[in-house]
Amino acid sequence: METSIIDFVTNNMILAVVWIGIVVALIQNVVKQKTAGYQEVDPSQATTLMNREDAIVLDIRSKDEFKSGHITGARHILPSDIKAGNLAGLENSKTTPIIVVCKTGQTAQASANDLHKEGFEQVKLLKNGLISWNEANLPLVKGKK
Repeated sequence: METSIIDFVTNNMILAVVWIGIVVALIQNVVKQKTAGYQEVDPSQATTLMNREDAIVLDIRSKDEFKSGHITGARHILPSDIKAGNLAGLENSKTTPIIVVCKTGQTAQASANDLHKEGFEQVKLLKNGLISWNEANLPLVKGKK
């Protein structure tokens, strides 16, 4: 069997390198998810948290993006404010579920980790951001909040 693996690798070098790359990427993804200070939630789970556990939604997009449409009851806060510890009155909500939202779910990861480092116990991240919210045909509110 040992010679068959060596023969396969030497005869199919590109395929072997691609396979190893995929395995490494999967391992990195699993480790990242396990060590992250947040949990990803889909729109359905987010609405359940909002309705049953009074979860706080933090929208970290720009002010103009926030005004163009945000989740009902969402609070606007910039990632730079979270990083600096300017948490806009959230200090007394360390045990309340916090759902961090951005446009795609990518930008919010760092902010979610920052909140966790600040001692927030139930930090959630809306998976795929407002894109998934829109795909689920859930409402957005326009204007100031």
